[in-house]
Amino acid sequence: MKTVKATEGTPYEAKKHFNMWGVRKIGIEEGTKRLNVSQSHFLPNGGAEMSPSDKERVYYVLGGSITVRGKGETHLLKVGDLIYIAPGEEREIKVNGNECASTLVIIVEP
Repeated sequence: MKTVKATEGTPYEAKKHFNMWGVRKIGIEEGTKRLNVSQSHFLPNGGAEMSPSDKERVYYVLGGSITVRGKGETHLLKVGDLIYIAPGEEREIKVNGNECASTLVIIVEP
């Protein structure tokens, strides 16, 4: 078991993201997989450019609202909603309205 307190974590900047800051809460390597859990905080008009990833991702909305777009689909997410993005899927993120948005991000690397 591993505990990470609210005051712990490592700040990070994510590629192709804008008006955003994050805190990596934990990185665990087990067997052939690596798990990263982070909090991402987006300012109004913040988000992420359309891009694919070779990693599985889950975004869980902690505060505010975001829109996640993929090829031919759009998902409006509010507090308590989550979205799973499979490896290879493209996604774009945009904050809705004039409120900041916060997400819990879980990434499983191959």
